[in-house]
Amino acid sequence: MTNTTEGWLLRGDKPEHSPRVPTGVEYHRVYAGDKRRIPRGILTIVLLFAGLIGFAQLFLIGAAVIDARILGRTGFTPLQQAAGALSLAVLIPYSMLLQRLLYGVPAASLHSVSGRFRYGVLGRSLLAFGPLLLIVVSIGFLVPGEAVPWTTADLVAFIVISTLLSPLAAAGEEYGLRGLMFRVVGGWTRGARSGAILGIIVTAVLFSLFHGTLDPYLLTSYLVLFSALAIVTWRTGGLEVAVVLHAVYNATAFVLATTLHLDLGGALSSRGETVGSVGNLVPGAGLVVITAIIWWMTRKSGPARTPSA
Repeated sequence: MTNTTEGWLLRGDKPEHSPRVPTGVEYHRVYAGDKRRIPRGILTIVLLFAGLIGFAQLFLIGAAVIDARILGRTGFTPLQQAAGALSLAVLIPYSMLLQRLLYGVPAASLHSVSGRFRYGVLGRSLLAFGPLLLIVVSIGFLVPGEAVPWTTADLVAFIVISTLLSPLAAAGEEYGLRGLMFRVVGGWTRGARSGAILGIIVTAVLFSLFHGTLDPYLLTSYLVLFSALAIVTWRTGGLEVAVVLHAVYNATAFVLATTLHLDLGGALSSRGETVGSVGNLVPGAGLVVITAIIWWMTRKSGPARTPSA
């Protein structure tokens, strides 16, 4: 059954029931059934990461060819950043396609338990949590880093790309990891709570390690970020709030890095060699606060569920 005591964040949500989506279940339990279908789930995860890597290589190679043969440039360029962001954005339709083909669930259900994208939830979460996250991410940039020279044209291009495409890249990661993969792993257990715990742990750990660093500060920051996003998705019954938090986090970091003339390409390509600091944990503190607020707001209603028939 649907929740009737939902807070202001989810208020005004008009669900659209689909006969192919089970009724009265939490977001991560849409794929759950009498059978756990673990082999199908593993295949889905393999295809997801194959797409994640494959799209990135395809877009980046294309950008490198254009840079070298048409623009006469090498190294990390605005076109390279745009290609990386777009390769992640493609995960949105790709994840929906995998859901439809492998689980027979309508693509739109990946947005939320309401079967659609809840723009009201997006707007309210941006107003409520965006400023706090912007501030805590900015604090980490108070420690000076090594500046590199950029042309005015490149700086403008980087800022435009960071503002317009970084949110799409963040959304792509959310649809792939906190959407498709969270649902796959969350359906492997018999209970909803155990499925949520398993899904949160597996998605957070795998994607944190996928970022290629074992530095304790950086790895902890990733684990906190991705765990918080998964918990928020579970409690709100959709990806809108997680997309907002991830988009603000990434866009703020990229815009500030550009403003301070930091080496974006070097930072992205050498994560395994980067040494973190306590400052990397500051955004995580803000995310913990936001997650706690959302949990408190849904304490009476519980996690949002799919509508009843």
